[in-house]
Amino acid sequence: MDAARWQKIQDIFDRALAARPDEREFLIESECGGDAAMRDQALSLVAASEKGDVQIRNVIASAADDIGSGEMIRDERIGAYRIERELGRGGMGTVYLAVRDDDEFDKKVAIKIVRSGFAGEELQQRFRSERQILANLDHPNISRLIDGGTTAEGAPYVVMEYVDGIPINDYCEQNALSLESRLELFREVCSAVNYAHQNLIVHRDIKPSNLLVTIDGEPKLLDFGIAKLLDPETTSESAPVTRADMRVMTPEYASPEQVTGVPITTATDVYSLGVVLFELLTRHRPYHFDSRTPAEIERVIRDKPPTRPSDAVTRDNETSDTSPNSEIRDPRPLRGDLDNIILMALRKEPERRYSSVEQFSDDIRRHLADLPVIARQDTQGYRADKFVRRHAGGVAAAAAVTMLIAALVGFYTWQLSAERNRALAETAKAEQVSKFLTDLFAAADPRESGGDQPTAKQILDTGAERIRSELAGQPEVQAALMDVMGVAYQNLGVCLTRQRK
Repeated sequence: MDAARWQKIQDIFDRALAARPDEREFLIESECGGDAAMRDQALSLVAASEKGDVQIRNVIASAADDIGSGEMIRDERIGAYRIERELGRGGMGTVYLAVRDDDEFDKKVAIKIVRSGFAGEELQQRFRSERQILANLDHPNISRLIDGGTTAEGAPYVVMEYVDGIPINDYCEQNALSLESRLELFREVCSAVNYAHQNLIVHRDIKPSNLLVTIDGEPKLLDFGIAKLLDPETTSESAPVTRADMRVMTPEYASPEQVTGVPITTATDVYSLGVVLFELLTRHRPYHFDSRTPAEIERVIRDKPPTRPSDAVTRDNETSDTSPNSEIRDPRPLRGDLDNIILMALRKEPERRYSSVEQFSDDIRRHLADLPVIARQDTQGYRADKFVRRHAGGVAAAAAVTMLIAALVGFYTWQLSAERNRALAETAKAEQVSKFLTDLFAAADPRESGGDQPTAKQILDTGAERIRSELAGQPEVQAALMDVMGVAYQNLGVCLTRQRK
C-alpha cells in the first residue's frame, strides 16, 4: 500500500474514532466514495480498535510514524504553550489541553492542530478557514480564539478558550433541569448561533457534543470546523457544497439540504437547533434509522415526517418505568405551543422554518411568557386563552368582582321584581274584589231580580255562597272578600239591633 492511500485510510480511521459509534459506518461509507476495498480496510481497523486489538493499534501507530509526524506528547511545547494531555481527535486534527508556560501568566487552553503528515491541502485550507472564522467572533457563549500559527513541521494550529464542560443534553439530565430551565438554557445557545449568523457564518454542525455547558451553567458553542461564510449579497454559500463537506456532517442533526447537497443557508442551523431542542425536551431524536447507509439516512431526513415531541414522550412512558425528572416525562406541557415550535424548526423546506434563529428563540420566549406564538394559528380563542394564562391573578380578581357585581345586581333585580309582582298582584286582587262586589250588588237590583227586593242579609248570604264556590282556587281574593263580607255582616247585625230597640 502506498503512503498516500494509507494516509487516506488513517485519516478516515481517525475521523471514525472521533465520531459516535453509531455514526462511524455512515462516515466511512461516505469518505471512501465507492472504494469498497478502502471501506473494508477502514471498517476492519475500527472493528479491531473497538475490540482492543493491541497488535492492530501498534501497526497503525508504526505506520503513522513512518508516513507523517507523530503525536504531541506531554510537556512538548507549541509557541508559549506546554502540552498536558490529549482531549480528543477528529477529521480536522487533534485537540490538546495545554497551559501557557512563560513568565507572563498561567492559563489553560485547548490547542487544535492538524498533523502535517496527514493533512491534505483541502483539510488544511478548511482548518485555516475555521481559524479565521473564530477570529471574527466575540460572544460570551462561543469558545474564543486566543492565538494561532504554524508548527515547525508546517502544521497549522489554533489556540482556543478551554471549556471545562459537558454536552448540553448530559448537563440537563445530570442536573435534572426543569422544562423551563432547559428552554432558557437553549435560548442562550440560540443567542450564540444568531451572533454567528449576524457575522455571516453558518455553523453546520450544531449538536450536543459541540454545545458544552460549564459547571456554572454557561453554554459554549464549539467547533466551527465545517462552518461556512455566507455571501452577504445573497445570503447563500460563497462556495458550492462539496462532497467533503457532506462527509463531515453529523447525520442525526443534519438538515435535508445537507444530506441532499443543495445550497446551505442559516435555515440549516435552525433545523439542527430544532433537533437539539427535541432531544433536550424528550431525550429522543425526531427520527429513527433502520440502517445507517447514506441512502437510508438521506431518505429518512428528506422524506419522513418527524415525530411529534409529545408523542415521543408518551411512547417513552409506555416502555419505561423510571425517570430522573418526572416533569420531562409529562407530555402535556409539550402539547400545543412546544410541539408546534419544534416542528416548525424541523420543516423539510428551509423557507417554511423560522426565518432566523432569533425568531425561533423569540417564539420560545413568547411561550414562556404565555404570549401567542407564531408557530400556532392565531385565532381569537387562542389569544384569549393566552391572555388568561398571562394575567391569571388579575383575571381571577376581575372575575370575582364581576361575580359580586352580578350577584348584587341580581339580588336587587329580584327584590324589585318581587315588589313589582306583589304590587301587581295586589292591584289585580283589588280589581277582582271590586268587580265581585259590583256584580253582587248589581244582582240585587230589582230590575235584574225580576222585581223582588232582596234584603241586605239575603245579598250577603248570596255573596258568601258565591265566594265559597266561585273563588275556591283563589285563596287570597277569597280571603279578602270574606273579610269584607264579615265586616258587612257585623255592621248589619249592629243595625238590626238598633232597630229593635
